[in-house]
Formats: sequence, C-alpha cells, structure tokens
Amino acid sequence: MSNRDKVLSIIDRHLDGERFRQQHWEGTFWEYLDMVVAEPRLARNAFQRVFDMVLHFGTNKYTYLKQDFVHYKFFDDPIDNGADAIYGLDASLMRLVEFFKSAAQGYGTDRRILLLHGPVGSSKSTIARLLKKGLESYSATDEGRVYTFFWRVPNDAGTVETFPCPMNEDPLKLIPRSARKEFLGQLNTELPEDRQVRVEGDLDPFCRKTFEDLLVKYEGSWRKVLDHVVVRRLILSEKDRLGIGTFQPKDEKNQDSTELTGDINYRKIALYGSDSDPRAFNFDGELNIANRGMCEFIEVLKLDVAFLYDLLGASQEHTIKPKKFAQTHIDEVILGHTNEPEYKKLQSNELMEAFRDRTIKIDIPYNIRLGDEVKIYDKDFGKEKVRGIHIAPHTIEVAAMWAVLTRLDEPKKAGLTLMQKLKLYDGKNLPGFTEDSVRELKEEHPREGMKGISPRYIQDKVSNCLVSEQAQGDRCINPFMLMNELETGLSHHSLITDEEQKKRYKELLSTVREEYEDTLKAEVQRAISADEDAIQRLCTNYIENVRAYTQREKVRNKYTGRDEPPDERQMRAIEEKIDIPDSRKDDFRQEIMNYIGALSLDGKKFEYNTNARLYKALELKLFEDSRDTIKLKNVVSGVIDDETQAKIDVVKQRLIKFFGYNETSATDVLNYVASIFARGDTKRED
Repeated sequence: MSNRDKVLSIIDRHLDGERFRQQHWEGTFWEYLDMVVAEPRLARNAFQRVFDMVLHFGTNKYTYLKQDFVHYKFFDDPIDNGADAIYGLDASLMRLVEFFKSAAQGYGTDRRILLLHGPVGSSKSTIARLLKKGLESYSATDEGRVYTFFWRVPNDAGTVETFPCPMNEDPLKLIPRSARKEFLGQLNTELPEDRQVRVEGDLDPFCRKTFEDLLVKYEGSWRKVLDHVVVRRLILSEKDRLGIGTFQPKDEKNQDSTELTGDINYRKIALYGSDSDPRAFNFDGELNIANRGMCEFIEVLKLDVAFLYDLLGASQEHTIKPKKFAQTHIDEVILGHTNEPEYKKLQSNELMEAFRDRTIKIDIPYNIRLGDEVKIYDKDFGKEKVRGIHIAPHTIEVAAMWAVLTRLDEPKKAGLTLMQKLKLYDGKNLPGFTEDSVRELKEEHPREGMKGISPRYIQDKVSNCLVSEQAQGDRCINPFMLMNELETGLSHHSLITDEEQKKRYKELLSTVREEYEDTLKAEVQRAISADEDAIQRLCTNYIENVRAYTQREKVRNKYTGRDEPPDERQMRAIEEKIDIPDSRKDDFRQEIMNYIGALSLDGKKFEYNTNARLYKALELKLFEDSRDTIKLKNVVSGVIDDETQAKIDVVKQRLIKFFGYNETSATDVLNYVASIFARGDTKRED
C-alpha cells in the first residue's frame, strides 16, 4: 500500500457513511408524525433538550461536609477529552441543572434569562461554551435528534424550488392551532409530566405566508399543503448558525437591534414588491438562528437598552419582533454572563427593574478547594502539554495554594490560621475540627470565592516561567521561580490598584513559602529515612520493647545474651517525634499492642508502615539518626568526602524515584534544605 493510500485509508476510517445518511435523513411530514408518536422526545423544546443532554452523560453522587452533591459528568467535557472541563463548582452547576430541570417541566423558569455571574476568569464563558458544544454533539446522536423542514413549491416556470424554514421550526407547528390541543392531549396521554410534548406559538412569518398561500391554492386542504413539506434532520452548529447563536456587544454607537431579529433584504424588495413581504426579509438575527437551541450573550449587561428590551419579550413571552412583522415565536435558551461591576450597576439602576425581574442569577465563583484549583493548571501544564521542560514537584501546587488563599476570608475562630482553613476546606483533618465545624466556617463567609486572584493570572505567570531564560537554560522550573514571578507581576496587575490589597497578597505569598519549606524538609526527611531495612529494624526493636513493657517482661539483648529491662530511652526518643507526652506513653504503647492484636485476629501482619502515626515517628527518628552521618550541612560548604557524597547521591535518587524530581530539581532541593539546616533551622512539619 502506497503512502497516499495509507493516508486516505485513515480518512476513510473516520468517515461513517451510514451515520452521514442518518444525520441527513429526509422524509415526509407523515413519516415524522409516526416517529413522534413512537418517540415523543423528538419534539422536545430547547430547555428539555438541554436538560436531557446534561443527564445523557451520567452523574456521580457524593457527600461533602455532610451535604449531598451531584457531579454531572457532562461538565468534565467528555466531548472534547476534558478541554473545557469544570473543576470544583458542583454546587453552582447543580443550581444550573436545577434551572434547566424546572424549565424543562414548564414551571416558569423557561421564561427567564439565565445569568451566570461571577468574578473574571471564573469559567462563566467556559460553561456557556461547553453547553453550546454539548448541544452540537448531542444533536448528532440518535438520542438527541432534532428535526425541521423545508418547502418544495412549484414556480411559474414549471420547476420546483426549495425554501428552508428560516428559523428551523419544529414540523409539529404545521398542525393548525384549532387541532393542536386535542392532538397533544392524545399524544401526551401516557407520558409523565416532565416528558409532555408542548407545541407553542405560530410559524415564523415566511413559513406562515407559504402555508397560507398553499392553503388558498388547495382550497383549504391541509393534507395537500403538507405534501409540499419535506422534514429533515437538523444538526445544531454554531459555525453554520443552526440552532446556536452568540452575541457580543460592540460599540454603543454601532449597535443595531436588527443583529438580533433580522433585517430587510433590499435586493429582494424589487422582486416581491414590498419590504413587509417575508420573502424579502432575512431572518438571520442571532435570536432567529438560535431557535431550537441556545443563544449566548457575552457580557449581557453591557448591551444597549434597546437590546435589553428585545430580551424581555424573548424571555417572558418567547417572542421577538422583527422589523415590519408581527411578534414571532422562538424556542431557545437565552444565556448571558457578566462580571461583578456590571451586576452592581444593574442592581442600582431602577430603570432596569423589569430586566432584573426576568433573570435568574447563578453565581459562578472561584475554587476554594486546593485540589480542584490544582486540576485547572494540571490540565494546561501537564506532561502532555509541556514537553522538554521539567516542572518540579509542588510548583503548580504552591501557585494554586496562593490563589485559593487570596479568595478566602480570615477565619473568625481564634487560633485558626488562613492556611489551616485552606487545609480544612481541602478535606484535611485537624485536631478539634469536625465536618460540622468546617461547614460552619464556610457558612460564616458565603461570598468566599467571589473575589481574589483569577486562574488566568496564575496561568500567565506559569507561562512566563516556562519561557524564561533560566527555564530554557536549566530545562526546569521550580516553585521559587514561580513565586517570584507571581510577586513581581502584582506590580503590573491591572485589576489590583489597592496598595493594601497588594500588601496582603505578598504576605500570603510569604505564608505559602513557609508552607513549601516545611513540605521540602519533610520530603528530604522521608528520602533520608527511606532505607526500608533500617526502618524495619528500628520498628522491630521498638515493638519488642513495647511488648515487654506492656507485659512487664524483659528483653533479651542479642549481643550479650542477657535479659534486660525495656529500653525506655529509645522508646521515648521515637514517641516524642509525634508529640506523645510522658503522661500518655502507657496509653499509646497499649494502643499499639491492641492494634497489632486486632490485625492478627484478622489474619493480617503488622508492618512498619501499617500504623500511620508510628510510621511517621519512625521516619523522623531515622532521619535524626541519619542526618549526622550524611552531614547534609556540608553540602552548603561544598566540602564533602566521597563517603558522604555517596550517601547524598542515594538520597537524591530517592527524591527522583519516589517524589518526582529530576536531577536538577533534586539537587536544588537538597541544597536549599541543607542551607536551612546550616542556618540552624530545625523546625519540622507538625
């Protein structure tokens, strides 16, 4: 097979002829009617279709702080491999889906404008883009099928002309209003309330005129008129302006409401003799072409007042007013999004009361859980995206940590730091805090996440680091490089003009640096004490002494062969590493023996890393014993003998193998931690 044939075969594999024929199906009105009777969901309105689309991808249920949440997999963006995935906003997305559910059942929210409100960069546009992309994909599936129609009408020359329905109406709208109620009653007899088919409004002006002209021609025979109707499958597409529209405000002086509702086609006036003939009108405004789907309004509150008046009717009455024509029915979701300053202006403007009354606002905040924030940057700066430059461990995490801290309010509870609050929100356990108390913390500050540093700022600074001369030279970036970039950038941040705010953000960066230093010291400690044989020996010795102590026995000294009392000094040296006071040593030792006994009853073996608290104590003790032999402080002076260098190389390899560092970043970490010990800073992680 030639290279050309190989390339062509790849294309052929991705083109499904049968699927193409299904998506371009055409048939008679009667065939469509049979399909609707068999499968009524084909005649769903726009809100029902969006709600079904979200549910189509499935859900996960979970509990957080004793509250039940539903995670809708649709917002993971399964359509585009997670390109527009939304992280950490399940509470807001649940409210969004509840809006669609209520609107799908016709409970009134279908007559409202959906307004996504939040700070800059909080994923409002991403949610809108995902909904539009989802509708495109869903309409191409068998479950999400949508149908419209076009006319085949003979002209004076004896040939047949085709005219598509300009607003892609549902073919059921061709059923006369006089018969529609009884028809729908029969169709909906056995359908549940939330699945009822609803056909509202009249045909658009063009189809209405065509229908009436044919009705006159056939002396009122509705069936003969429908012989000129061809029903076809409709695949929604923003690029093709089919069922999905997007409107972005322009300069106020150049705004024209015809961009929403269509305009006269002056070239056809001479042909049809009047500018009020629907055949001389282009029904191609954003609200026209978005019929049957969704219309997004970017920065909706920046629209001219005349546009907002159009939206009032479009939402409340489901109608628009094209120039020279009567009110025209539409079936679409109207979604807008706006930032905080514009929304505050709306609240203070009494003239906009009618608009406020017709909107349902859903807050889209920033993440306030560290794990969710990290996922945003991992998507953009993961190994698949960034090639050739090593991103040292914790680099993304420290930036995300700082971003989240800027969004949190200082805790009111005495003795609780902002960093501890961040950890509690992220699911970490702290002594004295239960799920109920963490929930109370959140309820004290309901607007957390509506201010602070945007993810875009973090993304920009990570990008700057990746293209810096240092990164290009070392082929590596680390947390300190990124934190310096974050701090330097504050001086040029266009949205931060308050000096007090800048000062607070810099102080929070210092807090993050301290936390990162503790993390580094803990990792180096673990790397130094990662000698499994040594830690196993230490554990075995401790357990033998504890067993003898709790059973009031002696321990056989394997060197002298004599029975001796348990080594109290060694046991306390280990227990003190996890702050077991002398007054509680008996309880702790008995607890360990009970734990070992319980494992034995279950047929399980106790290992040095089975009990998390004891494992941490053993690691810290082994680190303390090993630190002097490794002489880590000598790294700073550069005077290292061969034996010490070999031990340091072992630690470096452990950092690379177990913690994700490369040669450069592991060396940097060891040098930095060595400088801390050289300064006499022996503070360890609590």
